[in-house]
Amino acid sequence: MLNNLKEQPKDKILGLMALYRADPRSTKLDLGVGVYKNDEGVTPVMRAVKAAERILVEEQTSKSYVGLAGDPAFAAVMSDLLLEKCVDRARMAAVATPGGTGAVRQAFELIKLANSDVRVFVSDPTWPNHVSILGYLGITVVNYRYFDTENRAVDFDGMMEDLADITAQDVILLHGCCHNPTGANLNLTQWQTLIDLINEKGCLPMIDIAYQGFGDGLDEDAAATRLVASSVPQLLIAASCSKNFGIYRERTGLLIAINENIGETAVTQGNMNHLNRQNFSFPPDHGARIVTKILTDDAMKADWIAELEEMRLGMLTLRQGLADELQRLSGSNRFGFIAEHRGMFSQIGTTPDKVEKLRVEHAIYMVGDGRLNIAGLNANSVRVLAEAIIEAGI
Repeated sequence: MLNNLKEQPKDKILGLMALYRADPRSTKLDLGVGVYKNDEGVTPVMRAVKAAERILVEEQTSKSYVGLAGDPAFAAVMSDLLLEKCVDRARMAAVATPGGTGAVRQAFELIKLANSDVRVFVSDPTWPNHVSILGYLGITVVNYRYFDTENRAVDFDGMMEDLADITAQDVILLHGCCHNPTGANLNLTQWQTLIDLINEKGCLPMIDIAYQGFGDGLDEDAAATRLVASSVPQLLIAASCSKNFGIYRERTGLLIAINENIGETAVTQGNMNHLNRQNFSFPPDHGARIVTKILTDDAMKADWIAELEEMRLGMLTLRQGLADELQRLSGSNRFGFIAEHRGMFSQIGTTPDKVEKLRVEHAIYMVGDGRLNIAGLNANSVRVLAEAIIEAGI
């Protein structure tokens, strides 16, 4: 039977990682993989995470299973972090998941349970795994314009034009902040216009929020999600703790479903529990315990917020430094958008052949669509990257 299997499409980012590892050049620069790195090129364990783990080692008395939905305390602290009590908790169902990807997958599964003929409207571009998972599940994808490749900014008029055909049987997938891969975000006025459309059409919004705290700040990055949550009858939120807590390998995520009526919550929760049982039974717990410990301890929470802010400001400094250096070298402000984008990523506006030229001639690795990971830079490599970009004719 196994000889009937066919080779699956290669994941471009994983393939890029393999090429990077095999490259013997000491000057190589990884700007493709979406993880935060400090000036030494290391993805650090945050101070508060270390402190929480030390306490857990001493306090935990069992490694037995948690419930199908995970620890309720984790759902509670994450709901507060994301929504700050802007929605009645009684309207919310929630399950812990293996990372933000697990939350996205379970959300798509839940959508398909609710409507097997659902269409999911997805930004063009979006995180590639969104489309990959939807395709695997056999869910119809409809692209809507999002990014103006000429101005390197949100194409809001195009977006709204493409969403005009959305119906009450459809889902619109949105990025809560720090859009991946572009780094270009809607402003709150645009979000309100979008909310008006959602309420007019009756479609279900789903927000993927993986970078809270990496853009403009913890509350600022959650503002759009809170605005949507307080303005629409139903909402799905897929949240990740990988980036802002730095616990990538602990696979810590949460799926929240906000129901129109309190009476619907139990049924939604039951369906979410059922999906967890079918896909992985009980969710992982170690990362969730770390997050819960940090967010319920005033001193640890304050230290976590301080370190997260250091990371955020560091990325903004790198953004501004790269934009300034490119302006100096090019004599124009055509790369000024880099300083305006937020989060880990920006799309610099180039072609796959020029991205390949950066790899072959300069040992600079980025995704073929021109997405670069700002957090992969440091003060020294900013100049190296800027010079390579200009030399490659980007």
